[in-house]
Amino acid sequence: MNLLRITTLVFCVTISCSAFSQSPVHQNMDSTIVPQTIADNATDKILRDKIMNEIQSGFDKRTKSIDSTVFKLDQKVNALNISINDSKDAKEKVAKLFLRLQALEDRQKAIEQNEVNAYQANYQSAVVNLLSMDREIKPLLLFNSTRSFFNQLNEAGNPMNYPGYKEWFTKFGQFVKKNEKTNETLTMTNNLLTFSGSNAQYIPVVGPISSVLFAGMTTYLNSLGKREKALREQSEKMIALTMKVSQFDYDKGNVEHEWELITAELKDLETLYTHNLNYNLKLLDVDSSNFADSFSSQSDAEIRYQYLTTLRKKASDYITAKILSNPKGWKEDVYYNMMEVQSLKTRFGQLTFRIDQNILKYGDVFAKYKSDPQIGSQITDLVSKLLDLEDTFDKAFDPMDYINSATRMYKVI
Repeated sequence: MNLLRITTLVFCVTISCSAFSQSPVHQNMDSTIVPQTIADNATDKILRDKIMNEIQSGFDKRTKSIDSTVFKLDQKVNALNISINDSKDAKEKVAKLFLRLQALEDRQKAIEQNEVNAYQANYQSAVVNLLSMDREIKPLLLFNSTRSFFNQLNEAGNPMNYPGYKEWFTKFGQFVKKNEKTNETLTMTNNLLTFSGSNAQYIPVVGPISSVLFAGMTTYLNSLGKREKALREQSEKMIALTMKVSQFDYDKGNVEHEWELITAELKDLETLYTHNLNYNLKLLDVDSSNFADSFSSQSDAEIRYQYLTTLRKKASDYITAKILSNPKGWKEDVYYNMMEVQSLKTRFGQLTFRIDQNILKYGDVFAKYKSDPQIGSQITDLVSKLLDLEDTFDKAFDPMDYINSATRMYKVI
């Protein structure tokens, strides 16, 4: 499955916790995937860094050799300048002028070769980073590890999961049915509860339905006489619980709205990534199925390393062929292609940072409710699972490192 398609699924699912818990992917998932995926992610980073170090080492070696050549040619030109000035013989002067011109041409060729070396190294870096994006960001890890957290987050927003509520709500429901024809508010309450299926396992505590629900509950409370003191006290507690859960669901919804924006960004990135990947694979004459078999879905790290090494060499050869086919205009296409890859990598990093920050926002929501005597215990459990989620995310992702590596992708000459 395409990396971005998986990630889009993750956050579409997290917007609706009930949909999340019903996902067949989640039902079939094994929790042992998590540590294995963390290990794979770490291995992929090591492989990428190893290849990048090899590119840097080769570039430094060639640059050092060219710098030495340019230095020697500069010395030769300086010596010839002095010799030409001191020479009295016209033929000797012409010969030395010719040697000086040749030395300057060789110097210019060396400088131009250094620029070619930089483009080769930079395009190799672009290809390695582009291909690595397919494995570096592991949304499947987040997708699996959030199952427990988001399931419980959904449960905390459902008053039916709190002690005594089902029993009380049954009495409330019986009252609504019995009196719906004599009270307009109760008529609407019964219709909406029946429409939403709330008599089963879930109570809608946010949105338009909630206001009718609270009105019906208030009517029920006001109907209780003095002799029903225990039921009245229970009703007051359950209505208060419903209101707290409603506010919690509202606050949680503000955080989850960001997932919608993240999903939209992911869809845009999916299009860009697919285009860039296919475009560069075509430039390097690499079949997409070969890429999938040898790298994207390949479990053997050594095979992935050898594959990146092969494509790195293809990237260098591509620059050489580009120069031969278009000596004057070869830079422009290569430059803009590299900029697109860098921009894509930066946007991935920024989006990962947004995901990280949005996860942390749940902590601010939980802080408001964890001391509440009615719902605090549920929230305390969520705080523990949130810490596990944050730890899992931090082990698999480093947004700032990803962004910083994107800004340092290319060599400047």
